Amino acid sequence: MNGLYALKPWYADRLSGVRGALARHGVSPDTLTAAGVVSAAGAAAALALLPVPLAALPVAVLLAARLAFANLDGALARDTGRTTRRGALLNELGDRAADLVVLAGFLPLAPLWLVATAALAATLPSWVALAGAAAGAPRRNGGPVGKTERCLLVVVAAASGWAVPVLLAVAAGSVLTAGVRSTWLWRELAA
Repeated sequence: MNGLYALKPWYADRLSGVRGALARHGVSPDTLTAAGVVSAAGAAAALALLPVPLAALPVAVLLAARLAFANLDGALARDTGRTTRRGALLNELGDRAADLVVLAGFLPLAPLWLVATAALAATLPSWVALAGAAAGAPRRNGGPVGKTERCLLVVVAAASGWAVPVLLAVAAGSVLTAGVRSTWLWRELAA
C-alpha cells in the first residue's frame, strides 16, 4: 500500500530535464531543500490569509513546488555525486520543517489542539521510517497518507474551507500510515 508514493519514479522521470538544467547551472541540492521549505511557508500563508476558494490555486501551486523540490534535492545530489551526510540530515530536517510549516497555516482556521495533533501525527510516518533505517531495514516510504496525500488534503481544505475535517484526516491517516510502516518494518527486521 504505497499510495501516491507509487508515482514517485514516474514523477522523477518527468523532472529529469529540470535536474539536468540545475546540474548544469551548479545549483546546490541544499538550495532546493531550502526552496521546498520556503514553498511550504508560502502555501501556509496562502491557506491562512486568502479566502476559500481563492486560496486553492496558490496553495496547490506552492505545494506542487514543495513536492518537486523534495524530489529534486536528493536526486540532484545523487546525479552530481554531491551526496553528503550533512545533506541527508538537511533533507530530513527540511522535509519535517516543511510538513510542520504547512500545517501551521491552519492555525487561524482550526483549534490549536487539533493543528498540533495533526502536526505531531504528520511527523510519525517519517520517524518510523527513520527508526527502521537506523535499525538496518530499507527506508520505508508511502502508505495511505504520506507527504503527497497530506499536500493534497491541504489543497482540499484551501478549496473547500473544511479545515477541521482535513486536519482530522491528516491526523488519523498519518497514524495509520505510521502503523502500516511499523508493521512492515517489524516483519522486515524479524527476518
